[in-house]
Amino acid sequence: MAVHVQFHARGVSMDVILVMNWWLLLMRGVAALLLGILVVTLHNLSLHELALVFFGYAMIDGAANLAGAITAAQKREPWGLLLLEAMVGFVAGLLTVTWPGLPMMGLIYIISGWGLATGALGMISPGLRSHFRGKWLLALSGAASIALGMVMAAMPLAGPSAIQFWLGVYAFVFGILLVALAFRVRALVETRRQRESKHAA
Repeated sequence: MAVHVQFHARGVSMDVILVMNWWLLLMRGVAALLLGILVVTLHNLSLHELALVFFGYAMIDGAANLAGAITAAQKREPWGLLLLEAMVGFVAGLLTVTWPGLPMMGLIYIISGWGLATGALGMISPGLRSHFRGKWLLALSGAASIALGMVMAAMPLAGPSAIQFWLGVYAFVFGILLVALAFRVRALVETRRQRESKHAA
């Protein structure tokens, strides 16, 4: 179901949260929560296992952003930032599995760069300039990604257990925020549908 609830921000018509379907937001949130559960329940993951887990999550998140960008382009709405965020996810994910003999520092810097880049892109999202009341959830999700990047950059000598812990914390926080955002968008869509049905009647 395509979300096409329009807001007018400074004279610019745009769909809620960059024209993304609410279920794409939900998919990203659930993927993050699954990542959190995975890294918490699987104790003492090796560097290689952590890289594979991050690869899977980054690719899923990138695919969701790419789907959002395609939807936005089809509706002639802003799509560049979503595409860029998708590309960042794909590049980060592929680096973790194609880097020969990936060192600990390499994985830390990949996760750090991914968090800072995706968080920054989220913080400059046009969705934050709309009048949507749930935009604070979008802002917090971007801030969470930036925080992950900063934490990773601040612990260059950390071991796999520290990476696993902070990745798990981030995944739970980010996942909860996106799931809440998805249902807020869905509720908004349903409210608008009901109003349109009443007017049509």
